[in-house]
Amino acid sequence: MPWFHGKITREDAEALLMPREDGLFLVRESTNFPGDYALCVCFNGRVEHYRVIYKDSQLTIDEEEYFDTLSKLVEHYCLDADGLCTRLRINHHNHTHNHNHNNNNNNHLLDPKAFEEAGWVIRMSELKLGEVLGKGEFGDVVLGTYRGQKVAVKKLKDSNCKAAQDYLTEASLMTSLLHRNLVQLLGVVFDGPTICVVTEFMAKGSLVDYLRSRGRLHVTARDQIAFAADTCAGMAYLESRRVIHRDLAARNVLISEEGVAKVCDFGLAKDPSLGTEGGKFPIKWTAPEALRYSRFSNKSDMWSFGILLWEIYSFGRVPYPRIQLADVVKHVEKGYRMEAPEGCPPPIYEIMTQAWEISPEKRPTFAAVSAKLNHMRENHTD
Repeated sequence: MPWFHGKITREDAEALLMPREDGLFLVRESTNFPGDYALCVCFNGRVEHYRVIYKDSQLTIDEEEYFDTLSKLVEHYCLDADGLCTRLRINHHNHTHNHNHNNNNNNHLLDPKAFEEAGWVIRMSELKLGEVLGKGEFGDVVLGTYRGQKVAVKKLKDSNCKAAQDYLTEASLMTSLLHRNLVQLLGVVFDGPTICVVTEFMAKGSLVDYLRSRGRLHVTARDQIAFAADTCAGMAYLESRRVIHRDLAARNVLISEEGVAKVCDFGLAKDPSLGTEGGKFPIKWTAPEALRYSRFSNKSDMWSFGILLWEIYSFGRVPYPRIQLADVVKHVEKGYRMEAPEGCPPPIYEIMTQAWEISPEKRPTFAAVSAKLNHMRENHTD
């Protein structure tokens, strides 16, 4: 693995990592505890060293989360700091392993071999590409066919830029997340003209477009509760895996041919340092503490879920319809909350208002809300 530096001393690790940006990291063999490893991470101008304990054939830092391999441990902390000083962002390449590496200045976390070994590589020859479905920040999304099934293929237009590398790093984390309410990663193509990420195809498009195009005439109360319960179940699973979405909204929920709602773009290249000046930053969906202090958590995702519920019950309207974007945060911090959309059942609005508690600790968990929504779905009568 490019981030593994073997038997180097603590001082050597610090010399390699200083003075660099937050989240730069490497792994070395522990000098004090032979047989263990040390994870060394830059944060706030210093290097933190975490002992990685080898115990019962597994690896752990906090004796709570256990991993079968060092790669899995690194992948986990790339997605979520989960108790470390910061999440792992950029590995410090060990160039002694990499004489044949034709792009030594590319020190981002992408290693096709890791995908290959885990069985996530798709050959270009196995894919048939069709029409363009949409244009994204990293490249076009096209309809494809893979092993007889329709798939969505995201082509990365510049696979060496940091954003695309981050996208791929975190695509590797998608490989470990499996749930019927998450859009499933199928694999990554490395042998084509551009790197492609292949996911299941969601025939009915995004939830927001579905709500707007079909409206009150075609979207029933049963559909609404189903979309809410499906989305919440996917988020409860991410919560159980300690994954933070950071950009939950009806545009990031897709609907399958069978009408199942699935969360997409979870854990993908979202840099909280973009701040509110990033232009595309989803201010109306983001919790106040995440906007102000970049404090993203499963609780800030819950705030966003409250907004998403409002979108479902208003048939895809843009939130805070009467307030200018620049004034939203000010109003919210003063205690303003949106009213229930017309025809919204009171128990659903109650979930919204709980999700919009100013104090994150007071917001419910996705697991608790999921249980409520499933109960409402099962007892729904037209």
